[in-house]
Amino acid sequence: MSQHDHFEEEEFDTQFNGQTVLRLIRQGLAHWPLMFGYLLAMLLTATMDGFLTFVSMRIIDEGILAGNAVLLNQLVIQYGLGLLLVAIGVMGFIFSAGRLGERVQYDLRKRMFARLQDLSLSYYDRTPVGWLMSRLTSDATRAGELVSWGFMDLVWGAASILISLVFMAMIDVRMMLILVAVVPILIVVSFRFKKKILVEYRDVRKTNSKITGAYNENITGVRVVKSLRREEGNLDDFRDVTRTMYRAGFRAAWLSALFLPVVQLISAVGVSSIVLYGGWQFQLGATTIGSIQAFIFYITFMLFPIQEMARVYAEMQQAIASGERIFSLIDAVPEIQDRPDAQPPPNLRGDIVFENVNFQYEEEKPVLRDFSLHVKQGETIALVGPTGAGKSTIVNLVCRFYEPSSGRILINGKDYTQWTLHGIHSRVGVVLQTPYLFTGSIMENLRYGRLDAADEDVVNAAKVAGAHEFIEELEDGYHSNVGEGGVLLSLGQTQLLSLARAILADPDVFVMDEATSSVDTLTEALVQDAMDAILARRTSFIIAHRLSTIRKADRILVIDDGRIAEQGNHAQLIRLKGHYYNLYTKQFRDERIGSAQPLLQPQKLVSA
Repeated sequence: MSQHDHFEEEEFDTQFNGQTVLRLIRQGLAHWPLMFGYLLAMLLTATMDGFLTFVSMRIIDEGILAGNAVLLNQLVIQYGLGLLLVAIGVMGFIFSAGRLGERVQYDLRKRMFARLQDLSLSYYDRTPVGWLMSRLTSDATRAGELVSWGFMDLVWGAASILISLVFMAMIDVRMMLILVAVVPILIVVSFRFKKKILVEYRDVRKTNSKITGAYNENITGVRVVKSLRREEGNLDDFRDVTRTMYRAGFRAAWLSALFLPVVQLISAVGVSSIVLYGGWQFQLGATTIGSIQAFIFYITFMLFPIQEMARVYAEMQQAIASGERIFSLIDAVPEIQDRPDAQPPPNLRGDIVFENVNFQYEEEKPVLRDFSLHVKQGETIALVGPTGAGKSTIVNLVCRFYEPSSGRILINGKDYTQWTLHGIHSRVGVVLQTPYLFTGSIMENLRYGRLDAADEDVVNAAKVAGAHEFIEELEDGYHSNVGEGGVLLSLGQTQLLSLARAILADPDVFVMDEATSSVDTLTEALVQDAMDAILARRTSFIIAHRLSTIRKADRILVIDDGRIAEQGNHAQLIRLKGHYYNLYTKQFRDERIGSAQPLLQPQKLVSA
């Protein structure tokens, strides 16, 4: 079950969102040479299409039927030159529109990714990965296609209609007016369908985010799914989500499918009216065969773009729904931002002080209550206590991943909001319980926090962390690929690399969040040796599950319900015989019993 099952994204108005369309157009105008190029090529193509039909009328009436060979040859040459210009125009608008679409997609993805770098952790806490992936992939693609091919079809359609009307007026104004009478009917029908199609496509895009999230969670957690035999249950949940998308997509497709035949039916009525009127005028001698043929061509030439515009308009609803979600991400405001006068800190050396800090992730659910703490420069602070007591919250506040709801945190006597976020984050080293490695080599991962580090510095950091030995045993050494998320390495090896990466960054403040809780005893010993070297002269915070790893801490804080229940070093707290004493002795007994089980088990088998 996903932690984001109850995530509800922003609901958008059911009306046509002109603001979104304008913002998408502005994305295209950032590359105005390409947009100008495809508009110019489109107008050239539409104009020449109309001109060729006019020339074909003259070929029939003034060349073939009149028997004028000289004029006929001239008109054929004009027709050939017109075809050449059409080919040039088509090539121009396809090239320009294709490049423009790719550039718009690139710009939108870059802006979204840049915004993701700025957003606070609280945004990621409440937003599913699938929602974000949909914005960066399918929604960006739809928006780019709207700015390029969608608007291209609309401009081409509008230009074709206007040019056809001009040439038809040159041939016969009365027949043109008959056709013009059909246009308002088409507009009314379009607006009737518009709202309903947009609503359904918004539901499709919204559900698509949930489907992407379900894909992501099931692929990422495939080992848990299989070990707990949750395949059928997950399939049922996925079936429910996809069924919702299917229904919304079916309704949207049905409306779109109905829209096009209605437009075609209305168009057929217009064509029939023109044919009847033109035939009557020909019998009266008021028009020519070439004029009627040209008029039918112009009708087709004009009504086909209307049908295409109807199709594009239906597809445009999907793109607008995508654009709304893209801009909702781009417009998201980080909850934690630098103050206007914030400066990068020279360093984070100095005492760290919590002054009457209160903090809550959700309204009316406090995690820390009037929390005060004074940590001296170079002091190692260990945090222990039950799950949910507030241990991780304390280190998250130190790292300024979050900020206090009230109260303040001082570093070297200054409120740390006076410093820039980047300046603080770059001087804090964090090693998490579940380490993460990026796809690439070991060398690239170790350099992640300090890109300009020399190879020698990387190797020294690995040696301090106890990782050098196993790295050298790999076939490609430091250039070995770690796989996605470090999947090609063991958990212990991944943790040692995470530790080496933090060491290489040379932070002023060091945080270890249950870094040894998921590793074997041998790896724990290596981590412990590395910690002794790392923590020297650095202010450090250690969240520990195995209490044996924090006995050397300068001070141990027992956190309970957002407050400090006990504090002191290991010996002092053992003598106190309070919460820490109970936790430590219980864990010690459990470990003794666990280590004795392999010895006791064979005796039970013999006695049986």
